[in-house]
Amino acid sequence: MIEVIGLNKSFNDRQILFDIHAQFVSGKPNLVIGASGSGKSVLFKCLVGLLIPESGQILYENHDFLSMPYDDKLKLRKQIGMLFQNNALFDSLTVEENVEFPLKMFSSMSAQERKHRVNECLSMVNLVNSNHKFPAEISGGMKKRVGIARAIALNGKYLFCDEPNSGLDPLTSRVIDDLISQLTADLHMTTVVNSHDMKTVKDIGEHIIFIYQGKKWWEGSKSEIDEARLSNPELNAFFQASF
Repeated sequence: MIEVIGLNKSFNDRQILFDIHAQFVSGKPNLVIGASGSGKSVLFKCLVGLLIPESGQILYENHDFLSMPYDDKLKLRKQIGMLFQNNALFDSLTVEENVEFPLKMFSSMSAQERKHRVNECLSMVNLVNSNHKFPAEISGGMKKRVGIARAIALNGKYLFCDEPNSGLDPLTSRVIDDLISQLTADLHMTTVVNSHDMKTVKDIGEHIIFIYQGKKWWEGSKSEIDEARLSNPELNAFFQASF
């Protein structure tokens, strides 16, 4: 489980996150939702160490990420896979080479072992026989799947997905949602998805955290969200604006 306790983050004199307390459930897709400018992206970046908060704790299995010694922090980061909003694929590398990249950087696998793992990951995202294509030769949805394959290559415990449906048509978005949900279950990962797509929330959000004006405004399951909207006008407005 990942737990956030009393997290505060500012840029210069402007506070972005206010005393965030939240939990991310192990082995489930956890959705962080909120409008643009709400602070959800800042929270997301704090969780993976791209931003450092002024105060608070980020606990991974009860170990505080922020106060860990450097070597322990490095070990934890190897357990974190990241799907970036813009995919962040290397244009000059093939699909196979993109997925292999973290294995070369952070594993002691032989070339043969790396190739086997790459093919295993590409199979899991339904991209068999795409090894030698370049990013410019594949669709947006395929690029997302390559990004997911790379994120799971090291067989980590945590998968973070930043706006995985950005730039995709509704049908392809549902394919990516289903894939993330299926991989979370199959690989027993704790998945955190940053999204403003309520369709994604309703489809795969086992646990949901709603950020509003830098504060955790609501937290619960997708089975509870419809009832919560009745007494939470901010959540209801976000829900209605997302469809």
